[in-house]
Amino acid sequence: MENINKLQSFIILGMVSLGILIGQIDVISIYSEYLIMPALMIMLFLVFIQIPIKEIGKSFKNLKFTITSITINFIWTPIVIFILGRLFLKNEPELLIGFVMLMVTPCTDWYLIFTGIAKGNVALSSSILPLNLILQLILLPVYIFIFGGTSIEIDAISLGKGVIYSLIIPLLSAIICRFIIMRKVKSNELSDKLMSKTCDYQGYFLNIAIIAMFASQGKVLLSNLNTLLILLIPILLFFFINFVVGRFIGRKLNLSYEDSVSLNLTTLARNSPIALAIAVATFPDKPLIALALIIGPLIELPVLFIISKVLLKIRYRQITQ
Repeated sequence: MENINKLQSFIILGMVSLGILIGQIDVISIYSEYLIMPALMIMLFLVFIQIPIKEIGKSFKNLKFTITSITINFIWTPIVIFILGRLFLKNEPELLIGFVMLMVTPCTDWYLIFTGIAKGNVALSSSILPLNLILQLILLPVYIFIFGGTSIEIDAISLGKGVIYSLIIPLLSAIICRFIIMRKVKSNELSDKLMSKTCDYQGYFLNIAIIAMFASQGKVLLSNLNTLLILLIPILLFFFINFVVGRFIGRKLNLSYEDSVSLNLTTLARNSPIALAIAVATFPDKPLIALALIIGPLIELPVLFIISKVLLKIRYRQITQ
């Protein structure tokens, strides 16, 4: 798996390309969307089963991390997104709304994978997940109204189903399975054998979700390729700005390497799957909004993997100094 990790940024781009390619076949384009949520659910299950619940409970006590993460995600980031949106997307109102929806919603799934790749504190990252989810759902309509110039009505039932499928079911399933496994095998056996396997397979299911996501929406992307160029600069600027801010604040707060990685990735990764589901349900007659959220992972996933590798190099330098 280590060799695969070294090539993962290229694998992600390959999965995107494969998804777009096979998505040109009508039957695949139609039915591939039904694979997205199951793949993400299995991926999250494999992520959560690695996390000791006791450690998650302890991480809730880290108020310094929690307050800092929430401040960056829900105060600092919206301000940055407002500025970038007005600078680059003021003449593209639909793309502006999609850009805002993508960038003000912190990730609730695959950021944990990249935290693991970068040897960050996965338990600490997981502890902030429920609060991030609740706050983004409450504040998203407010951000759209203020920054997008319009208000939206979110389907509470569809939204509730998305939360149950993408978070609650994988988490509860992982807790139950881990409890059963811990009673059957020794703790060190669980750590040495099972956990190494789940770490491998979670990446595979992430790739399946990527393929399905782009297979289902690839035709829309190909017919609006200029949208990728329009969104590229503001999205990349967001990642650069928040990466620098996260590293700076992590040093000022004297966070350990593991905790600073968690801070970086919880304030960088965005929640494109849930935001996309909300956009499709809320704006069925405005495909460019959904397109902005489809393009998001195309830029985000390779960037997050590159960032995780940069963080690993920083860790290596700290160890060897």
